[in-house]
Amino acid sequence: MKRHCACQLFVLLVMLVAARQAGAQWAQFRGPNGSGVGADTGYPAEFSTTKNVVWKTAIPNAPSSPVVAGGRVYVTASQGDQLLTIALDAKTGREAWRRQIPRTHTHKIYKSNDPASPSPVADEAGVVAFFADFGLVAYANDGQESWRHPLGPFRNFYGMAASPIIVGDTVIVACDQAAGSFLLAVDRASGSVRWKTERTGRTVGWATPTVFRPAGRPAQLVVLGSAHLDGYDLASGKSLWWMRVASQGGIGMPVASGESVLITTLAASEPWMPEFGAMLEKYDGNKDGRLSDAEFKGDPDLGEHFGWLDENSDGVVERAEWTAAREMGVGEFGALAIHPGNATGQLLPDAVRWRFQKNLPFIPGPLVYQDVFYMVRDGGVITSLNVATGQLLKEGRSRDALGGYSASPVAVDGKVYLASNEGKITVLKAGGQWEVLGVNDLGEEIRATPALSDGRIYVRTREAVYCFGIT
Repeated sequence: MKRHCACQLFVLLVMLVAARQAGAQWAQFRGPNGSGVGADTGYPAEFSTTKNVVWKTAIPNAPSSPVVAGGRVYVTASQGDQLLTIALDAKTGREAWRRQIPRTHTHKIYKSNDPASPSPVADEAGVVAFFADFGLVAYANDGQESWRHPLGPFRNFYGMAASPIIVGDTVIVACDQAAGSFLLAVDRASGSVRWKTERTGRTVGWATPTVFRPAGRPAQLVVLGSAHLDGYDLASGKSLWWMRVASQGGIGMPVASGESVLITTLAASEPWMPEFGAMLEKYDGNKDGRLSDAEFKGDPDLGEHFGWLDENSDGVVERAEWTAAREMGVGEFGALAIHPGNATGQLLPDAVRWRFQKNLPFIPGPLVYQDVFYMVRDGGVITSLNVATGQLLKEGRSRDALGGYSASPVAVDGKVYLASNEGKITVLKAGGQWEVLGVNDLGEEIRATPALSDGRIYVRTREAVYCFGIT
C-alpha cells in the first residue's frame, strides 16, 4: 500500500512539474497561440533598470520579440550581411550560443522595418527563425543547426514581419508580398514541405497566423492581410472562407476567442486616398498618364511610400495600381468579432457579430483577457470592450506614456502590460474598468512585445534583453 501511494505521489509530482513547465513556455510571438495571455502568477507591477531586475544582457538591436522555451530565451537580429539567432539562459541571462548565417539575397525595405522583424518560434527541442533575406533555419537547444529551408527573394516594400508558428509537428509561416503570396507548412523535424497554399488577391500583410478551433469543425489557420481575412484548413492548407476587410496594413495578429475571430483593422468608411486623376493633375509633369518616383516623391502623405504603390516594380504607378491600393481602404473595418460558423467561401455581413470603430491601433494586436477585449493605440489610448457584445466598458489614457505603440498588449496574473516605443511600460489592473497601477520607464526604445514566463517578464529594448521578477 505504501509503495502504491508513493507511486501515485510520484506521478502526481511529475504531472505538476510538467504542467508548470508547459505554463512557463512563451514559445512564439505573443505566447500561447498568439493570445498574449500567460497562465501563471507572481509577476511584478513595478520594475525599472534598478528595481526587480533579475538580469540584463546586451544584444544587437532588432524589432523581433523574445520567446521562451526549454530554459532558453531566443531572439533574432541582423548585423551587416549576417542574420543572427541568439540563445540566452532564461535563469541567468548568460548567452548560451549565437549562430549567424549570411543573407542569400537582399532587398531594400522601408526604414521602420528590419531583416529580423519576424520573431522566432521555439519548443523544448530548439528554435526556428525566419529571415526574409534567407528563409527558415532551425537550431537545436544546444545550438546545433538542424535544417535549412531557403525562401525568397520576396517583393514587399515594407519588408516581412509575420512570425512562424509551431502547431504540433509542423512549422507554419505566412509569406505575403506584392504578388505570389503563400502559406507554407514544413515538418518541424526535417524542414520538408507538408503543404503550400497560394494566397490570391492583394493579400499583402504582416500579421502572424492564428490557430482557430471552432466546435465541431477541423482546426483552422486564420491569416489577416490588407484586404482579406482568410480561414484555411490547418491540416491541408485548403482555403475554407474569407471576408473582405479594409485595412491600411494587416499588422495586428488576430485572436481566437470561443467561436469568434477578433481582429482590429485601421481604415475609414470612405477611401482615404484621393482619386488618381487628381494626383495626375498635381504631379504628372510629363503628362504621360502615370506617376514616376521623381514626380511623386514630394507628396507629403504618400511620397515616401512609392514602392508600395508601384506593385509591379516597374518604376511608375499607373491607374490600375493606384485604384487597387485605394480600394484597400474599403470594406469591413474596426475592432471586429467575426463568427465564420459553417460558412464556406466569402462570409456574409452577418458573420460580423459586433464592430467598434473608434480608438483603433495601427500595429498592436488586440488582447482578450478574463472576458475583456483590450486595445492600445498611439497616444496611450486604452480601450476595453465586452468581448461578447462589443459594448464599450472604458476608454482613457496612460497619461505618463503618451507616445507611439508598436508592441502588442500582454496579460497575466490579473495585470495587463502595455509597452510604448519610448520605453514606458504601463501596468493595468485588469478588468472592464481597468486602472493604471503604474508606469515603469526603462528609458530605452521598445518595439518588441514582452514575453511572460514563470513569473518573469522578458523585455527587449533597443540595446538589451531585461528579465524582471519579484526579487
